[in-house]
Amino acid sequence: MQKTAFIWDLDGTLLDSYEAILSGIEETFAQFSIPYDKEQVREFILKFSVQDLLVQVAEERKLDVEMLNQVRAQSLAEKNAQVVLMPGAREVLSWADQVGIRNFVYTHKGDNAFTILRDLGLESYFTEILTSQSGFVRKPNPEAATYLLDKYQLYPEKTYYIGDRTLDVEFAQNSGIQSINFLESSYEGNHRIQELADISRFFKSER
Repeated sequence: MQKTAFIWDLDGTLLDSYEAILSGIEETFAQFSIPYDKEQVREFILKFSVQDLLVQVAEERKLDVEMLNQVRAQSLAEKNAQVVLMPGAREVLSWADQVGIRNFVYTHKGDNAFTILRDLGLESYFTEILTSQSGFVRKPNPEAATYLLDKYQLYPEKTYYIGDRTLDVEFAQNSGIQSINFLESSYEGNHRIQELADISRFFKSER
């Protein structure tokens, strides 16, 4: 397992954070008098991203997207206590650590991700954590994966991006690495899971 590496998404993958995210968007919309439909917003951010949503809203309403981002980031940071672990998250990270799998994070979250992971006692599991403030082009552009592959001499065929959205599968595919995802995909490098505990089962069956 020594050569295997996991690059983790956070929201909806390791962190059960969508309620906090939706609540932060609702507060942001309210501050700018933007109508809010929870299910429509949920569907949009799962298909695309929160950033895409804010860009679209800013264009439609002639608002400054940076201002929207700042208000949302502040609102979300105040909701860190609402963010909990997905079932099996701590167990799968502990297992990966024990068998010698290196763990990384690449998330579209800002540097608030460090605070959340620290508060949940997970930060020590990761060799490096990349956020939206690390300066890489956003997913599905492969730039962040290329950086990690080069810096740590990772093997693409033994490196897995673990996520919960089509965007995450596309990122893995564009990066030439494997994908572990909660969704089905036509990408032959994708391995579907229904819960995080499936990951250790999959690797045990491969040995």
